[in-house]
This record gives sequence, C-alpha cells and structure tokens, in this order.
Amino acid sequence: MSAVNGTSPSQALTVVLSKLLRPLVRLLIHYQITYPFISQLLKSIYLQVATESFPVEGKRITDSRLSLLTGVHRKDVRRLRHEDDPLAVAESKTGSLSAQVIASWLSFPEYSDNEGNAKPLHRLVANGEPSFESLVERVSKQDLRSRSLLDEWMRKKIVFIDNKGMVHLEKEAFLPVENFDDKAYFFGHNIHDHIAASTHNLMGKTPAYFDRSVYYNNLRTDSINELQAFSEQQAMLVIKKINRKAHQLQRKDSGKKGANHRFRFGSYFYSEEQQQKTRHKGEKNE
Repeated sequence: MSAVNGTSPSQALTVVLSKLLRPLVRLLIHYQITYPFISQLLKSIYLQVATESFPVEGKRITDSRLSLLTGVHRKDVRRLRHEDDPLAVAESKTGSLSAQVIASWLSFPEYSDNEGNAKPLHRLVANGEPSFESLVERVSKQDLRSRSLLDEWMRKKIVFIDNKGMVHLEKEAFLPVENFDDKAYFFGHNIHDHIAASTHNLMGKTPAYFDRSVYYNNLRTDSINELQAFSEQQAMLVIKKINRKAHQLQRKDSGKKGANHRFRFGSYFYSEEQQQKTRHKGEKNE
C-alpha cells in the first residue's frame, strides 16, 4: 500500500482507518451497497474535498492537481468534475424540523421547567397559554400545521396525550425510532461531526475540540446494563443543560454580525462481547 506521492502512509493511521471503516462496511453490506458503488462515490468525494479544502491561493485548481492530490485518474477527474452529482438531493426536512421543535420545547422558558424538562402543553392555543400549536408555529414559521406533526409524532410514540388533553413529550423522543430517513439523517450529521472534530485534533489544529470517552473491559452483562442506564441518565442531564444554554445564546446572537457558526454536542454508549484471547501464564487482563 502506498500514498499518491509514493510514500507509505502511517501504519498507526492505517490501523485506525481499518478499525473505523469496519462498522461502516457492515452497514453497507447490510443494505446491499456494493464496493463498486462506494468506489465511484469515493472518487467524487475525494475530488470535492480536495477542491474545497486544499486550494492554492490565487490559482485555479486543475484536473492535474486534483489527480495528484487524490490519486484519481485524470480522465475520471475530468468526467466527474463536469457531470451533475446524482446524489445531490435535499436533506430530510422532517428530521431537521423535529429536532428543532424538540430543542425549542426543552429550551424556551414558557415550554420547559428550570431543569430543562418539557412541560405538558395544551394542544391548541387557548387564553394565551403555551401550546403545542404555538410551539410548532414558532419554529416552522407557518410552514407546517401542528396537527400534521402531532399525528406523526403520536404514531411514532414521540408524544402522548393524557386524559386532560395535554401533550407530553416522551423521554425516548430524542432519537427517531421508526422512520429510516429520520434515523439516517441523524446518523449522518452526528457521525460526520464527531469524525470532523477528531480529524481536526489529529491534524494538530488548534484549539482542539473536546473529545473524551470512558473505557473499561472485563464486565458482566448486568454491569453493562447498569452502566448503560446510568450513562444515558447522566448524559441526558448534560444535554438538556447545553441545549438550554445554546438556545439562550442563539436568541441573543440572532441578527448580529458574525452569527454564522454552528456546533453540535453529543454523547454515545457502546458495548460488545470481548473476543477471547489466549493468555500466557502470569499474564493479566487490562
């Protein structure tokens, strides 16, 4: 294996890439996305990233330079640069809008308590009290009827209505559980930003982004279950606080010069059964 300039890539980076790609390839095979398809897609992405992130100041980026940077054959560079991207489709607006409405429900003081928990809401506007209808209209700017979103959320069990007609947000509503397009939307955005933050740090750029995790092994299943429940509980407390703070700052920055940045903060939990390794006498586990 060799890089474009003839030098071998870092062995440490090669090992990391192999590990990083394994779950992604598992996903691709599961959905019958083949290597030839990914190979063509990668060519396009290599060219896009090289064009956007590695320009030469004052010079037009040429097919030859792109071929040199990426290793993509010049005839493919020429073809791909002058044809429409077949995958350039609009992102799921449903997933984005759902996330915005939930974030607002957990952030605006009239819709949430001091702990960042969503208050039960009247379904429709009445006597000026906070309602699900006013919340959706506030976020969607009249682009979506609240009844349509309420029906869809009830179908997905994101909300429920009690015997007094109040709309409640389910605790499990922070992740889409049924619609594949919604799940794919969040998958793409969450994983992209986590990898982007780690890439920024690995390339030595400053200031570094926060990127920490906790790792333990040699645990029993019941301990893993306890840790998962505890981790989710603690992570949700932090996420609610950050969500509320971000919403306050967004409202303060609205309309001001330089208000053109975005951020994402996330949390994850993963566990799997360890592969059994043969140990030599006297050798201990981690």
